[in-house]
Amino acid sequence: MKKYKTMIGLFFLLISSLALAQKDLNQYLEVAGQNNPELKVKFNEYMASLEVLPQVKSLPDPQLAFGYFIQPIETRMGPQKLKFAASQMFPWFGTFKAKENVAIQAIKAKYELFEETKSTLFNSVKTTYFNLYFNKKAIEITLKNIEILTIFKRLAIIKVEAGLVSPVDEYRIEMEINDLENQLALLKDKQNVLEITFNNLLNVNKNSLIKTPDNLWIDDIQFTKQEALDSINQFNHQLLEIEFQQQALQYKKEVARLKGNPDFKIGIEYVVIGKGPNDLAGTDSFVFPTIGLTIPIYRNKYKAMVQEVVYLELAKTNEKMNKVNILETIFENGWKDYLDGDRRISLYHKQFALAQNSLTLLETDYSTGNKDFEEILRMDRKLINYSLKLEKAKSDKQAAIAFIIYLMGK
Repeated sequence: MKKYKTMIGLFFLLISSLALAQKDLNQYLEVAGQNNPELKVKFNEYMASLEVLPQVKSLPDPQLAFGYFIQPIETRMGPQKLKFAASQMFPWFGTFKAKENVAIQAIKAKYELFEETKSTLFNSVKTTYFNLYFNKKAIEITLKNIEILTIFKRLAIIKVEAGLVSPVDEYRIEMEINDLENQLALLKDKQNVLEITFNNLLNVNKNSLIKTPDNLWIDDIQFTKQEALDSINQFNHQLLEIEFQQQALQYKKEVARLKGNPDFKIGIEYVVIGKGPNDLAGTDSFVFPTIGLTIPIYRNKYKAMVQEVVYLELAKTNEKMNKVNILETIFENGWKDYLDGDRRISLYHKQFALAQNSLTLLETDYSTGNKDFEEILRMDRKLINYSLKLEKAKSDKQAAIAFIIYLMGK
């Protein structure tokens, strides 16, 4: 009963530890979302696109004109001295709304580009985090194995001095330790690179401490393969960006069509008139309302503008089809990696346990002088290999899940 309670306690302790580790990763994602320079670039570009909307909704600037008659023109009312004119152009009905819709869809596309950058960043943070975990575990496993081989080296020296085994056993252990120390040096160098990469993604001090779990969680995907594909088709940010660009082109085609209609001009002219010789006027100015319009005579230009957008729409349609095919291919590969990681975890758990039991038996046999030391080294290599492969499988599985979630636009 006591043993049972201890196992339950260890289980809940492990669950608590994994939950804390996932919380640490979520905090790193928050820091990356706040600090990453590339993400700030895309956000500011999105904010800049919002400023386009007031521009396209505004009328053209009014036109003001001033005229001075060097030689006054005599009229019945008196000589014309000065003339002021003011006018305002108005586009054809519906043009403003169409331009506004183009800008709105372009803004939405910019926002999806920002979201895509954020999703890519989060996936990079997660992948680097999992690589950090694996590399750290590889260092721990290698150090532990060097310690074990050092103990065996002492045992081999004792047996050599007693004349029980050949000095070759000592040399074999020494060579094995040298190989592991070289591998350890490479792993430490790689750890440094990964830590700098991770902190740069977060845009924090490159020497900042990074917390990784003692044991990586092995969560499964909580949705079916078809549900993942449906989510990609509906919510993937790259596809949404293309869709908003397509909608913008539809409104842009409407703008091009409306440009083939006349624009209106409404204005006034103010003429200052002096007193004539007979002082007949009794007034010194006249105001004339004016109305004008532009006549789009050269129709080929406007037809070409519409046709240009038609070709762009066709290009976007094909771009979306191509992107869907690419994403489906990438997803299939990611799903394969997820399943492969899950299978490898199960396999290497079994292989590690068998190798560990085998090594224990070989160690006992060697201690009693009944076994060649080369068999121990061979089994020790397998034990290290299965330990590393198990941790790599756990890391690869979570990286595959993170990538699938990225493709789903979450």
